[in-house]
Amino acid sequence: MEKIRKHIIFSGSVQRVGFRKRALNAALKYGVCGWVKNLSDGTVEMEAEGTENAIDSVILSIEKGWLVRIENLRVKSLPVCGYGNFEIRE
Repeated sequence: MEKIRKHIIFSGSVQRVGFRKRALNAALKYGVCGWVKNLSDGTVEMEAEGTENAIDSVILSIEKGWLVRIENLRVKSLPVCGYGNFEIRE
């Protein structure tokens, strides 16, 4: 399957609820590379590179967190850049 890359801004109840750790674990499980970080405005930013199904699976896994409540996603497609892993950025 073809790899894609997405830049995503998550808003809602997405900080101080284990969002980034859940994103890291899901990315490792589904073979998605990239990064995730909290932004100062209370949103979470993520770049994810993998198959479309794998990226969708990561997002669904994050949403299953009992404290996480994603109210909005802003998604932008980007060219694949070849990330080698997934990390939490500060």
